[in-house]
Amino acid sequence: MDDFVRNKLTEWNLSEWIQTFKDHKVDKESLYCLEDHHIAALIPIVGPQSTFQKRLRLLKEEQNTTNQETSESSAEGCPSTSKTNDKGKRKLDLQGESSQSPARKQPREDIQGTYTEEVILSDVKNIMSCVLDILPDQDDKLNKFLKNNIKHLETDKREVVGVFGRTGAGKSSLINAVIEEQELLPSGSISACTSVMIKVEANMRNSKYEAEIEFITKEEWKEELWTLFNFLGDNENQEKDEDYEDSVEKLSVLYGEEWRNNSPENLLDKKYFKEIPKFLNSKSKILRCDTAKELSAKLVKYTRSESKEEDAKDVKRLYWPLVKCVTFRVPNNRLLQHVTLVDLPGNGDRNKSRDTMWKKLVGSCSTVWIVAEINRAASEKESWEILEESCSLMGNGGECQQIHFICTKSDHFEDSDDQSAAGVRAQILKQNEQAKTKVRAQFSKLKEVKNQFSEDCFKVFTVSSKEFLKTKRLDPDDTEIPKLQKFLQDLNDCHSETLNYVSGARRILSLIQGASSREGADIKTTVCKELEKKLSHELDKVREPMEETLMAFERCLSEGVETSKSSCYKVLKSVLYPTKKDGGAFHRILKCVVQNGGILKTNKGKSINFNMRFTSCLIESIDEEFKKTFPNEGNSGPFNGVINTFSLGTEKLMNKECENVKLQLTFLKTEEEKMKTKLNKLIRERKKTIYSSLTTTIEETMKPCYDRAKEFRGEGMLTNMRETIEIHVHVSKDVMFAQAKHAMMKQLRDLKLEILEELESTMQESIELSLKTDGDSIPDVSVELQMVEKYYNELTKSPDDDAIICID
Repeated sequence: MDDFVRNKLTEWNLSEWIQTFKDHKVDKESLYCLEDHHIAALIPIVGPQSTFQKRLRLLKEEQNTTNQETSESSAEGCPSTSKTNDKGKRKLDLQGESSQSPARKQPREDIQGTYTEEVILSDVKNIMSCVLDILPDQDDKLNKFLKNNIKHLETDKREVVGVFGRTGAGKSSLINAVIEEQELLPSGSISACTSVMIKVEANMRNSKYEAEIEFITKEEWKEELWTLFNFLGDNENQEKDEDYEDSVEKLSVLYGEEWRNNSPENLLDKKYFKEIPKFLNSKSKILRCDTAKELSAKLVKYTRSESKEEDAKDVKRLYWPLVKCVTFRVPNNRLLQHVTLVDLPGNGDRNKSRDTMWKKLVGSCSTVWIVAEINRAASEKESWEILEESCSLMGNGGECQQIHFICTKSDHFEDSDDQSAAGVRAQILKQNEQAKTKVRAQFSKLKEVKNQFSEDCFKVFTVSSKEFLKTKRLDPDDTEIPKLQKFLQDLNDCHSETLNYVSGARRILSLIQGASSREGADIKTTVCKELEKKLSHELDKVREPMEETLMAFERCLSEGVETSKSSCYKVLKSVLYPTKKDGGAFHRILKCVVQNGGILKTNKGKSINFNMRFTSCLIESIDEEFKKTFPNEGNSGPFNGVINTFSLGTEKLMNKECENVKLQLTFLKTEEEKMKTKLNKLIRERKKTIYSSLTTTIEETMKPCYDRAKEFRGEGMLTNMRETIEIHVHVSKDVMFAQAKHAMMKQLRDLKLEILEELESTMQESIELSLKTDGDSIPDVSVELQMVEKYYNELTKSPDDDAIICID
């Protein structure tokens, strides 16, 4: 072992492994040759093992880069410090740095997604770790605040992109092409099952392809077995029923033919689950492979309802009916660093836990991709039904900002042998433009969807995954896959983990350095009084529009209550006496509906939700006001933008008279932005609960009658179930809609109070910490602040800005 390896392990906070590396004679040359299995043998504990792998990878990349100046400055790490308050104790050699030719700033896109940004993040984390070590061991308010904020600097906001579309529409091929992993998700003649959700994200821990398989619980499968067997019945015509066929398929792939002679209780025997003990133990199963193809082959039995002959030879049983979600993790993929792609079933699932996860994921999608084949995109019923059924969950009930309708297989064109390449390309591009026109025209007809989304949110793409991956007749840009890749990259750029961390570090170091200053006591007092006065004024500016918004909701909901009362019998008739269902088929459906609290998800057809139907008038009454108050699109923000416009006016105070408190004002400005981000996130999550509260209240009110109705058996069961529901609605209609209104208004009022309290308490505390706190024991961090400022300027520099960075 040489000093190089020892120093690197020490620098990476892995000094406890020095002896192990020494025993295995790892020197500088062999360090660069270590593979993952060598590292696992040297460092068997996952945490430090992952840290070592990441730092070694960065070290290798540093060695190869031509940007030696950036690498050398980044590798300096955290300067040595002591717990004294001597301002001369540690100084960066700025004189030596400025004597060299100043470095020209890299464009931001050259930094994003490269090792440089990762090294910056590592360096600033190292700096903040050192700062945390030199903070006094005192338990006063300022020290508590600083330590807590340093420890919670890391944030990793992920954007979720939901991918919908019927089996065979090309979803898997699309995802594979966009992330350039041709063999990750099986496609072609293989059929995906209809219920398993598949997430695709980056593997930030190691260089393996991973899959995490999350199962439903044994208790949930027991409930689902009851529903499946209920659909089987004993009617000789039942085989024509889609739900019957779906039940047979699920049971057959899991149990073979044994289910036909067994009860649901017997089918829960442990012998059927010997190959998947994780299911019995309610744990996730992890698969790791060196290649995407190898991982995909191993996942056949968990994600597919059919499989290729070569994949199926060793697969005796398929376990997808027991799987809730599979998460693929792809190594070294720049497009997935802060983005998760989710392949979603069209209308949720009859299994409650899968359906809950489905609703949560749909509600968290910032963008939705609706995928359909180009030759049937405008006319394909299933794609548009998915959009119509899910739009309220995505829009007012979610955070979706954009809908992308993606027409796949755009290269499908019957060309003659004597046609030139240019002629083929022209014909394909013409076909694509025609398809886009038809799709936009179809979107304009969807009234319910347009209540949630404007036409500006809707974009159409015509893609060819095959042409992009093989680039035969079309240029890559003609396939429009690069457009989707750029879209994902832009999503990543909006949530740079490095920039978020460096910004937070800059904020904290500004407070520390400002608090350590002994100058400007009088100006601190003056500025403090002015800021407290401004805070009171700004709170009033937030409070008044919020109160007006609540009054508007009160009016809308009152109208909705009256409309709901007058129309509830019409709704009741439509749900209990559907025109397209005969009594025999409907009695089984109604039985399942009441058994599941008024909701039935069918994998082959539309979902049935009595509670949503009863709530429809209430929801319609507030949709427009809700969209205005909690917009997903645009930059104004919630409550007509009053949160985003809140400001203490610190920029105006940053003049010569306030030079001695400039750092404190910088902290307050960044703390203000952090507060707004936190509140907008809170509102974004809370609005989903508020929007769904109307249906939740109706569901709770209706539950007693569902419980009574599901107890009926034998002759007259359908009539008894109908009468029970009809009587309950007749008795309850004068109160249940009003209760739903009051529940929503209470949540809106609670949100208003929480926002005002959070704004006042947080900003008041920030003013006191920065301008009223005695900082005698706070160390000087001027050098650390300068280093972090340099990194911050580098990360935020515009690509078109050729300014030269120089630390004075």
